[in-house]
Amino acid sequence: MTTAIPRTGSAGAGSKPFYSSFGFQVLAAMAIGLVLGWIARNMGQVAPGQPNWLAVTLATTGSIFVQLLQALVPPLIFTAIVASISNLRQLSNAAALVWQTLLWFAITAFIAVLIGIALGLIIQPGINAGVAAASAKAPGSVGSWLDFLKGLVPANMFGLQATTQVSGSGATTRLGFNVLQLLVISIVVGVAALKVGERANSFLALNESFLAIVRKVLWWVIRLTPIGTIGLLGNAVAQYGWQTLEQLSWYAFAVYLGLAIVLLVVYPALLILHGLSPVRFFAGAWPAIQLAFVSRSSIGTLPVTEAVTEKSLGVPREYAAFAVPLGATTKMDGCAAIYPAISAIFVAQFYSVPLGIQEYVLIAFVSVIGSAATAGLTGATVMLTLTLSTLGLPLAGVGLLLAIDPILDMGRTAVNVAGQALVPTLVAKRQGMLDQAQYDRAGDIEAIDATPRAA
Repeated sequence: MTTAIPRTGSAGAGSKPFYSSFGFQVLAAMAIGLVLGWIARNMGQVAPGQPNWLAVTLATTGSIFVQLLQALVPPLIFTAIVASISNLRQLSNAAALVWQTLLWFAITAFIAVLIGIALGLIIQPGINAGVAAASAKAPGSVGSWLDFLKGLVPANMFGLQATTQVSGSGATTRLGFNVLQLLVISIVVGVAALKVGERANSFLALNESFLAIVRKVLWWVIRLTPIGTIGLLGNAVAQYGWQTLEQLSWYAFAVYLGLAIVLLVVYPALLILHGLSPVRFFAGAWPAIQLAFVSRSSIGTLPVTEAVTEKSLGVPREYAAFAVPLGATTKMDGCAAIYPAISAIFVAQFYSVPLGIQEYVLIAFVSVIGSAATAGLTGATVMLTLTLSTLGLPLAGVGLLLAIDPILDMGRTAVNVAGQALVPTLVAKRQGMLDQAQYDRAGDIEAIDATPRAA
């Protein structure tokens, strides 16, 4: 039996001070982060390569917050996927949920890549670029279809992988989780538990208890979002600034325009077609969208995305716990649709390589089918190199775009996460499973408790 956190002030909206609202706190944190980031950038460095104390403080604060979120990702994915698979047997439309989720992933990605191609042809960012070809260099890592296929097969039972970086001071090895492999492991374990039958009841009960604990810790971390936002956004401004946008301004404009069209036109249109209020959707999904923007990590935002999709948007726990982790690894309208489409056209225009209908079809194919190749690898850079290598375009063109990649990545990740919350909401509505009353009051952060709703 679980108890939700009461919504203070729900009886009378005016009884709750505006400054105690979570949304106001996050907006205030973003403003504070921008100001502190600007101050830190203008303070300069203590010595070459040594940032000042304010920049270090902002970077450390943001890094700790992201680490807290990432620490919750492995147990949340495993327990949530296993629990959702065991709970899906109680739903008569489980098969329909799976195929409709994948279908809407593909539909929204296809729409996004068409927008990206259209903007690339209209704005022609490669022709209007003010960057020299001498700055082009081959990327350090290149995506391939073989990497994607190999990434599906778990190397160990925990989805652990080691990454080694070599620098002037030596080699550093870090352990991390391959999210795609962890997703595969969780699905296999969940299906196996169903096949075992009654003998797996104790395991499933333990898994449910562990999931409830993880969600409670998640709630505590969500409440730290304003503090994390100050550090993450402030560090982004202090580290990158906006000067680097000048040479590639048309390219950056095309990418952000495409992201804005998908986020503010396509998504609201789909919601309206399904009889849902776009205002309520964005109010409910806002904690995940803004965290994705400042953290630049769909995986790091996963715990918050899963929480708002279920607790604020009204998607049933049994389905949200399956669809959102799946979307976090394969649903990337920003990184895997808009961005590679515009970037590929930029590279082709920059090197005067003509593209025909066949090449544009390949861009759409790679974007819709190959987005999962970014999971557990190097994000949008892998997706871009995969697209360029499929088209036969110069991979050195990636080097032209890396200078402003962190700035673009903020917008890309925000759109990714918005789509990861959107599709489960649409599918739940189509299947008659959406809690409409919960959706209609979306945006009340107090509704996002870390414990599951009582059945």
